Amino acid sequence: MKDVLPRVAEKFLRYVQIDTQSDPGSSSVPTSCKELDLANLLVKELKEMGVEDVRMCKAGCVYATIPANCGIDAPIVGFIAHMDTSPDVSGANVSPRIVENYQGGDIVLNSEKGVILRSDFFRSEEQLIGQDLIVTDGTTLLGADDKAGIAEIMYMAEYLLSHPEIKHGTIKIGFTPDEEVGCYGASAFDIEGFGADFAYTVDGMGIDEYSCESFNAAGVTVTVRGLQVHPGEAKNRMVNSITISKEFDNLIPSHETCEHSEGREGYFHLSGIEGTVSLTKMQYLIRDFDIDGFNRRKEFMRRIGQYLNSVYGQGTVDVEFEDSYFSMYNSIMENPNITEKALKAFEACGISPKIVPIRGGTDGSILSGRGLPCPNLPAGYQGEHSVYECVSVQALDTCANVLIRLAASFAE
Repeated sequence: MKDVLPRVAEKFLRYVQIDTQSDPGSSSVPTSCKELDLANLLVKELKEMGVEDVRMCKAGCVYATIPANCGIDAPIVGFIAHMDTSPDVSGANVSPRIVENYQGGDIVLNSEKGVILRSDFFRSEEQLIGQDLIVTDGTTLLGADDKAGIAEIMYMAEYLLSHPEIKHGTIKIGFTPDEEVGCYGASAFDIEGFGADFAYTVDGMGIDEYSCESFNAAGVTVTVRGLQVHPGEAKNRMVNSITISKEFDNLIPSHETCEHSEGREGYFHLSGIEGTVSLTKMQYLIRDFDIDGFNRRKEFMRRIGQYLNSVYGQGTVDVEFEDSYFSMYNSIMENPNITEKALKAFEACGISPKIVPIRGGTDGSILSGRGLPCPNLPAGYQGEHSVYECVSVQALDTCANVLIRLAASFAE
């Protein structure tokens, strides 16, 4: 590992040592107490660097303020990142290493376990040539999603406070728990107390990607009730809920599942199934960028349930929906200056930005729906939610510089 690292990478490597994996099976907020370990450290560091109004709420959200120094009436801008890591792969005992001056090809993460980061896994191998890649040891995720965003925001705060010649308006900083397991953290976020006119989440991948649009999302629970009869006496009597569940899923268009969609295409996704002859429950996700398409997907699933009830009897199939989040697009488009300033900040840092929709959701989706316009900026990582997660030292530095440039731009 390099003897001397840029401050952003130094912060990042410190934060990933803290296990902050959220727990999808918990209903508490935060869903895991260990998320508070990082929250408490961030509170301590923010206070030490001289940031004002540093506090943590009962939900585990961290808030802080960098006062304006520009002398003009500039908008109040927020920067937000989430502290938890995905439950998909362990976040404990993270052991990162740096592959210096990467020249292409596969990277052996763990020779003993045969874990190899193949070059075709990268979104763009060419962009990484000559960079210093921070990778895992092949047994855990790295935590760049979203501790890269945290490190970049913390560096931005440190830099602005140590360079008072850079003029800026009031800047708000927020860190949330439980982004990876749903809306808990963002739903508990104190928007009024935060006090920003708008904000940016720092939770994206490619360093040139800006996102002001996300999926509309819902979870679906399909409950199928059957009738258990001894198999030897089952003819014309047994109603097998597992078989009916298979019929339900077979009526979902196979070309509209997540594994067959990309870009702006929405999808249905069977994410879980558990059952017996008497009772089967299936969990689905539905996603669509278009709100009308989102509602059509709901109606389509209702009609499948109605059809199967007409065949097997009313009450056999129940279809229940729970909205997760909605696209941030309309909220952000009402104030085009939010996007214009962001794109100019990219360009000022030598980056040609591209606007891409998020094939997922961020805290910004929830917060935008709650009245705080909140598009997404890149944190620079790749391979999130896996042992192949990585980020380059240079990407961390670049993304942090975009934040600094953007924060200052509203005082110009």
